[in-house]
Amino acid sequence: MEYILKDIKIGVNNKIYLKDPESTPLGKRIVQDGIRLISESGFENFTFRKLGKRIKSNESSIYRYFENKHKFLVYLTSWYWGWKEYQLVFATNSIENTENKLLTAIEILTKPVERDSTFGHIDEVALNQIIINESSKSFLTKEVDAENKDGYFLIYKRLVGRLSEMIKAVDPGYKFPKSLASMVIEGSLHQYFLIDHFTSITDCNEKVLPPDYFKNLVQNVLKIENNGR
Repeated sequence: MEYILKDIKIGVNNKIYLKDPESTPLGKRIVQDGIRLISESGFENFTFRKLGKRIKSNESSIYRYFENKHKFLVYLTSWYWGWKEYQLVFATNSIENTENKLLTAIEILTKPVERDSTFGHIDEVALNQIIINESSKSFLTKEVDAENKDGYFLIYKRLVGRLSEMIKAVDPGYKFPKSLASMVIEGSLHQYFLIDHFTSITDCNEKVLPPDYFKNLVQNVLKIENNGR
């Protein structure tokens, strides 16, 4: 099984990059150290020049992979949601009970992130912090409609769609499955941000984690009995 998992590749829309960073050792270093640099200094302070110095390569070599740092952030967010989708499918594929399947999915999508040895060059914990702090900058732009048309956010929308379908499987009559699904996914990021920065306006903390809140919320909305989950 370990060898099978090592062959898994998270597919990202090829319009986002100029050259697939997964295709070369340099590309993987760009992603690996780019994640670390953004995590350390923030996206606003991140530049390809700084990244080039970090990986001891010319700035121009990074531009062979990504047109600009916005595209790099879109790539990272797309990879992250693709990784989450892979986890979701892997964890829920064999669950037949629709309620258990939904609650497992919510757990997967909202739990604290741990390192995944399947993807050695990606620090998923650092990437998760980037998603919490910076991911909105990937779509809160004037170009969002054009980029959406080009499929930049397809993986994220597909993930929301998967969760929405699980909600409908539990309650076909519920009127707002997509809204609830997207709120769970985006809301979990917001709760982690509040835990780090605005503790006075959230009930989540080190003991009460976002999965507890969102599973409770969905159970109440869809009238799911809490059978010890």
